[in-house]
Amino acid sequence: MKRICFFLVAASLCGAPVLRGQDAAVEERLNKLNGHVEDLLAAQAEQQKRLAALAKEIDALREQQNQPNTSYANQEELRKLAEKLQEIDQKRVADNERIVKEIEKLGQTMAVATPPKKTTPKVVAPPAGNPAPSGGPPEKGFEYTIAAGDTLSTIAQAYREKNIKVSVSQILKANPGLDANKLKAGQKIFIPAPAQ
Repeated sequence: MKRICFFLVAASLCGAPVLRGQDAAVEERLNKLNGHVEDLLAAQAEQQKRLAALAKEIDALREQQNQPNTSYANQEELRKLAEKLQEIDQKRVADNERIVKEIEKLGQTMAVATPPKKTTPKVVAPPAGNPAPSGGPPEKGFEYTIAAGDTLSTIAQAYREKNIKVSVSQILKANPGLDANKLKAGQKIFIPAPAQ
């Protein structure tokens, strides 16, 4: 028995440093595992915070979606808008009627032709460039200043009303180079007097 005790004491003395070495390695592994567990717990806590924040955002979005949107018009606002549109349309129709009446008045005013001015013709000799058609002595006649809207036929008619018988062809003959279609206001022409 002494031997066995001795052997156990020797084995325990020899095994103590081995056990101590194994204890240190195990302790180091435990520390590493503790560090990993703490990291995992911290990551889990961070994820739980993120999940809680996302859950709050989802709840806020659901509440916002369930609330009525105030940007839409309600029935009362639509009714008021329809009334305003009808009022504007009625005013537009009234304005259109007023414009048509004014146009009709202007048309009637324009339809009434202003009679040509009654001027007393003064007897003058024809212009120097207008010799008598027969080559004889210069004709006697009248100088006329063309007014806006005059035509040769209205001028001839005005002189006929004054008992001076003249035709458009006579006026054209007495005024060589005169274009009946291009009369200008302020232009002077010669109206031949009828032969006596």
